[in-house]
Amino acid sequence: MLGLLKKVSGKNVSANELDNLIGKADIIDIREPYEYKTGSIKTAKNIPMDNLINNPNQYLDKDKTYYIMCQSGVRSSQTCKFLSKQGFDVINVTGGISSYTGNN
Repeated sequence: MLGLLKKVSGKNVSANELDNLIGKADIIDIREPYEYKTGSIKTAKNIPMDNLINNPNQYLDKDKTYYIMCQSGVRSSQTCKFLSKQGFDVINVTGGISSYTGNN
């Protein structure tokens, strides 16, 4: 029962909080290229989820912080959990690009 009451671990920011970070933070959009082409946050780098999970050391540095986003926040949440366990400093972008209303 106590396990059900535990807070979900991990760091999160809303998609709209990214406006203050554009150009200052490493933002990674893990959607597939065809999804990314429909629009993303300015300066976000597209690395599809499978590529990132299968070879994180090729794309990430353990000394940096990364903001991970997808369409709705589900894939990014799962990816952040995995990457955190691997020792990477990642922050999940809740709501994903579908909730972003900023000045991209």
